[in-house]
Parts: sequence; structure tokens; C-alpha cells
Amino acid sequence: MDDRWLTEADLEQLQRLGIPQWEVERQLALFEKKSVTIDLHRPCTLGDGILQVDAPVEKACMEAYTKGLKKGRFIKFVPASGAATRMFQDLFAIMGRKPVPNLSEIRASAEAGDEAAQRARMFFENARRFAFFEQWRDAVNGSGANLEEEIGTGRIERVLKVLLTAEGLDLARLPKALIPFHRYDDGPRTALEEHLAEAARIVRLPNGVCPVHFTVSPEHEQRFLEHIAGVQPRHDALWDCHFQITLSQQSAATNTLAVDENNRPFRDASGRLVFRPAGHGALLDNLNRLKGDLIYIKNIDNVVPDHLKPETIRWKKILGGFAILMQDRIHRHIKALRTRLSSETVEQGRRFVQTTFWGGTCAIGGALIAQRDLLLHVLNRPLRICGMVRNVAEPGGGPFWAWDREGRLTCQIVEKAQVNLADPRQRAVWERSTHFNPVDLVCAVRDPEGNPYDLVRYRDPDAVIITKKSLEGRPLKALELPGLWNGSMALWNTVFVEVPSVTFSPVKTVLDLLRPEHQPPESGEGR
Repeated sequence: MDDRWLTEADLEQLQRLGIPQWEVERQLALFEKKSVTIDLHRPCTLGDGILQVDAPVEKACMEAYTKGLKKGRFIKFVPASGAATRMFQDLFAIMGRKPVPNLSEIRASAEAGDEAAQRARMFFENARRFAFFEQWRDAVNGSGANLEEEIGTGRIERVLKVLLTAEGLDLARLPKALIPFHRYDDGPRTALEEHLAEAARIVRLPNGVCPVHFTVSPEHEQRFLEHIAGVQPRHDALWDCHFQITLSQQSAATNTLAVDENNRPFRDASGRLVFRPAGHGALLDNLNRLKGDLIYIKNIDNVVPDHLKPETIRWKKILGGFAILMQDRIHRHIKALRTRLSSETVEQGRRFVQTTFWGGTCAIGGALIAQRDLLLHVLNRPLRICGMVRNVAEPGGGPFWAWDREGRLTCQIVEKAQVNLADPRQRAVWERSTHFNPVDLVCAVRDPEGNPYDLVRYRDPDAVIITKKSLEGRPLKALELPGLWNGSMALWNTVFVEVPSVTFSPVKTVLDLLRPEHQPPESGEGR
């Protein structure tokens, strides 16, 4: 499509958003491609792409982690931009019915096999077990009603509005970071607070400063700031540290163009081009601007109460130490190749690259200097150490050997939407997967001289996901940028390490908060 389709108003809109015209043209070309899927070779499994940590390796990792911590090398990065709407989607659906059913009707539908009704029934039957129950009760009582009486008599319309909307707690529109997840003797803790409690144990510097970075959406930033101001003094005192909390927003310049079913630019009722947030892959820009050294990355909803944290903390330290040890080995090879061109240094570098990152495949041939240059090209790039858990039937991606855009077979984290499951061979590879990506990363993002890499150079810009949405009653297609730990890190050096499933406790729906790992240790069913 030539640029004559762009009007003066379109060009002004692009300028306001900070999106160059060539990027819009590139996105339109991606919609026209017949396939944007990734070519899987085989799943990564134990001994073939996934490493196990034995006792001697754990000891070495712990020692390396401790030294790195003393040097102040670590920071924690938490993608926390998303709202909690999906957590409460079943309750929202009930509230949207006209009229809103009472609990007896919901129970009857549940008995008849309605799964959404079964989930709603479970929510109300266990209402007291949620960490936000007291706040909910006080808000309902403050509106002139009584929460437990309303639930007891089956009248749920008012209590749902108080829970979910701006008439009360507005939980469904809050960012998930600000939802109370866990109950303690001194009150509930939000997901954000649990990340502070975890950070205090893994990234606290010798001077007591504890650096944590959260990504936020613009509409929620003020709420974040207010919440942090309210809870930080208590957590500073509780963990004997000073949390250095920074925030960043997802840039509007990372929004992507929507198209209609014929891949033409989608326009709203006013004739303006429609741009949409481009998924968590847009946060690569935030990560790049952070210019960190060793960065822990973990999703906002994957936290546990204090009594279950020790094993999580242990593995965070192991992964952090592993990142340091691996980075040291890489830097030693780079320095050797730069300072002495010999068949010995090239052969050592070749064996290291092939066994560590290429699974023993991909030949390196040609003149000695050409081999050296290729090895330096491969080694001198960002590194990520990724924890992987055994498959636990959670939605999401996993570890695979796949062909990257440079034509090499490398370890990749792949989402289901990136795979052509209509191809029997690709489906068979996907279904043989043994492990799952819990988003448990340590990223080493500085070169041997200590300079930060430009992370944008190491993404696969074509590793996008195309989804179908609607606006104003009309269908559209949306483009998600390469995911932060998928295509955005496609050209990083990657090592997968098996971690225990106890380190993975996500909260995707509100009912996940009823799982034992999110309840107080003395809690019993129905309490």
C-alpha cells in the first residue's frame, strides 16, 4: 500500500503518538504475510536444552550471587501494567445480566452444569477467605447494606457493584498489582507488596537500598503512587531497608495499527486511525531504558505469602548466581578471542557456543578469522537465564528448540499463538513439551566492558501475534509486538534451568486466590 492513503490528519496523529510512517507500513506488511508463526524443531527437555542444578552447582551459584549482591548488581523488574478485569470476568458477566440473578438462580444453573455459574457459586460460598473481604464488607456496610446479609439472602447485585465498580472498591478496574492477594495478622497485602517482600530478600544492597521497578499504565499511575506512599513506610521498617521504587509507562509510540478483515487500516467513527496497546512486548523499551546490569523479571501475579517464600527466594538466588557464572564464562571467551587469534581459542569458543546455546548443531567453518568473528557476534549479546517448571496445565508458553531469524537452532520461549497447530508436525512437537514458562528470568544486559546493550537490536521484529477483536460492533485485527520473553528476546543467548513448581503460583482468576498456596497456613476449606 503506497503512502497516499495517509491523510494530513493521519500524519499529525502519527506525529503525536511518536510512530514513524515506515513503522506503520511495516505493520501493514506483517498483516499481509500468510504466516507469522515460528518453526519448532523439538521441545526442550531435561538434558536437551533444560539443565538441572545439582548440589555443587547450587553452591557455586549461591557464592556468585552473594558476591554480585554485595556489588549492587541486581534490580527487580515487574510488568504490572494490566488491569484485573480478567480476574473478575465471571462476576462481571453475572452483573451484566438483566435482571441480575440471585444466588439461588446461580446455584440452580451451577447444578445444571453451567461452569460460569459454578465459579460464581464458589466465589460467594468462600467470600470470607479472600484477603479483600474486610474492605468489601466495610464498603458495603458503608453504603447502608450488610454484606453477609445480602449474600445470605441471595441478593448480590449491590454487593457486586460495590466490589467491582467505582461505586465501591472498583477492583475490576484496578491494576492487578493493587488487588489484596494475601491475609496477614497486620492486614492484607497487595500483589505489589508481596513483590516488595520478595525483593527485600533478593536485591537488597549492602547499604539497605532495595531497587524495584514496576511498569504501569498512564491511567493507573496516580493510584500506584498513592498506594506506594501508603505502604512503603511499613515495608521499609518490616524488612529493614529502603525501597527505591521506580515506575515507567508503556509508551504510546509502541501502539500498533489495527486493520479490518481485508487488512486495510481500521478507522473509528470519526475517521481516525485506530491504534491499540501492543502487549507486553512493548515493555522491551522500558527494559532498555532501565539500563540495568542483572535484572530479575517476574509477573505481577506470581507471588506467595511469606510462609512459602523461602523456596522461591532460594531459587531466585540460584538463578541470579547462575547468570553471573554464565556471563563470566561468556566474557572470558570474548576476551580470549579478541586478544589472541588462534585455533585453540577459536576451538574452545566453538565448543562452548555449540554445547551451551546451539544444542551441538550448526557448524562453524571457513577461515580462522571468519570463525572468530562469527563467535564474537554470537557471544557478545544479552543473556537470559530462564526458570522452567514441569507442565502444570496452565495457559502460556514453553521452551523449544526453534530456528531463529539468523538461521540457527536456539532455545526459545514460544507461545501457543506463535505455532501453526494446523501443521501435524508442529502440533506433535508442541504436544511433546514437558515444561512450562513461568516467567522467572534473570537477564544479564551488559557487555564485557560494562556497557548496556541496546536490547532492540536483539529482538525478532517479525515474531508478532495477530488477534481478532472488535470495535464499535465491527471486527478488526490487532497486532501484538514480539512478546517480552518471546520474540523480543529471540536473539539473546538463552539457558533454561528447571525450577520446582512451588515457585510458580499465578493468579489469573479470583478463584486462584482460594488455592492453598494463597491462603494462610492454618486456613481450612470453607473457612
